[in-house]
Amino acid sequence: MSDGPAARRGPGEPWGGVRPFSIKTKLGALVVIAVLITTGLSMIAVRTQTELRFITVFSMIATLLITQFVAHSLTAPLDEMNTVARSISQGDYTRRVSESRRDELGDLAGTINLMADELEAQDQQRKELVANVSHELRTPIAGLRAVLENVVDGIAEADPETMRTALKQTERLGRLVETLLDLSRLDNGVVPLRMRRFEVWPYLSGVLKEANMVASARAGMTSGSGSHTRTDVHLHLDVSPPELTAHADPERIHQVVANLIDNAIKHSPPHGRVTVKARRGPYPESLELEVLDEGPGIPRSDWHRVFERFNRGAVSRPHGPGSDGGTGLGLAIARWAVDLHGGRIGVAESDRGCRILVTLPGQPSVQS
Repeated sequence: MSDGPAARRGPGEPWGGVRPFSIKTKLGALVVIAVLITTGLSMIAVRTQTELRFITVFSMIATLLITQFVAHSLTAPLDEMNTVARSISQGDYTRRVSESRRDELGDLAGTINLMADELEAQDQQRKELVANVSHELRTPIAGLRAVLENVVDGIAEADPETMRTALKQTERLGRLVETLLDLSRLDNGVVPLRMRRFEVWPYLSGVLKEANMVASARAGMTSGSGSHTRTDVHLHLDVSPPELTAHADPERIHQVVANLIDNAIKHSPPHGRVTVKARRGPYPESLELEVLDEGPGIPRSDWHRVFERFNRGAVSRPHGPGSDGGTGLGLAIARWAVDLHGGRIGVAESDRGCRILVTLPGQPSVQS
């Protein structure tokens, strides 16, 4: 939202709480001036014995000139508002009205600018929502396609295990269709969490297996979707202790880990390595996750910006074969999911590459 005058005062609120020169005052002053001019010229006519018709003509001319000046000062901002309003109705939310006046028209200009700010923000949120939904739907669709193509090509048998994998992707796709629409309420923090206890090793192992499967499926496709097609990067899982458990929403954590892995693979060098570490957090069933890659890393000056939407970093082109620029949404979605848990996510110090650290709080009742 803009920090301009329209954002600092509400609709109809006068500048500084005081309106020293309202339109009513100006119109009243116009009437008083016209009367004074007519009276003054009449007194001059009486003293100089000038014919009344000349005084009447001079009085009318003077009054019309002053009226024209006042009318222009009132209609000029209305013309500007009309032009801006027409542009807004056509979808151009960048136009704004000058707010230099300190009367009712100035307040109207501020209201129009505030409306334009709100419409621009809503339009941006709509575009981000569509992009978020598209970004998140690609993973289960690609995974399901990979399973079905393997069955059709005879690479895999349509046994119960393969069908369970396909069913799992279909179920996840259905859940995403329902839950990703809640991104429109992202900033309000009202998306529900389905918290439960789960074992970290088999859970993360499944996420990494899915990432490899999706990458293999996409390697033969031309996508341009922003998701990686790298098959040369090695994924490594490090969970300690092996029996580690956590309390969180598995579906949301899947979004976090999958997007962090996807981002790490994109920026890995050829035949690089991405490591996912999981450790016990400071509280019971809390969790610390790390995703490390061997890419060029992120400059410290950009650490605070990497989780912003549509931020694709300062790298001119991605690293490694099969990588593309991405949509700049993966890390933003990861931050959103972590924030829902009340956790923390950020870039951490690393001797090589990029290191993203995620901390999940576990059970709040146990912490308190």
